[in-house]
Amino acid sequence: MTFFISDTHFTHKNVIKYCNRPHATVEEMDEDMIERWNRKVGEDDTVYILGDFVWKKSMVPYFAERLRGHKILIVGNHDETWTRKENHPNFACFDEVVDYKITCIFDRPVTLCHYPMVEWRNSRKDDSPRQGYLIHGHIHNNYSEEYRYMLRHPNALNAGADVNNLEPVTFEELVENNLRFKLSVLSDEDKAILLNSNDDNM
Repeated sequence: MTFFISDTHFTHKNVIKYCNRPHATVEEMDEDMIERWNRKVGEDDTVYILGDFVWKKSMVPYFAERLRGHKILIVGNHDETWTRKENHPNFACFDEVVDYKITCIFDRPVTLCHYPMVEWRNSRKDDSPRQGYLIHGHIHNNYSEEYRYMLRHPNALNAGADVNNLEPVTFEELVENNLRFKLSVLSDEDKAILLNSNDDNM
């Protein structure tokens, strides 16, 4: 199976406060997220990590070794402390490390990038019936005004741990979790735009 997650921020104490994670300490957060990960992911599964994996670069091998599955890292802003260094030993922790990737799911193009984008491959309605998806991270569970476009677009899917039960999720779970999150934070006007766009995309 294939799973997606971003912004785990292992070892990052302040993310508990910033994202309202249900943990008293960073150690509790790390252990809880490892348990959730390994409960779902098998050794032969693939997990796309869409950036900001571990806060302390020296701890990347420790977490990579404890987490099951083949791990592909899409580089996030907090991963750049080591991914911009040629031949850094942390590269060996992943099957692949790339800035972005384009793949295909259910015969539709899927762009994987840490950062949300205004457009991606086949992102427009006139690209139907093969309208593409963007799977991104970076914004956690933030729904401020600058992210309004992403929240109203049914094919912009936030892989952030903070909107996906702090665990890797399948594509189907990603779609379901994003719709639930978006409907919980959008205005009635924006909800209507999202739902109408979603109907057009079926």
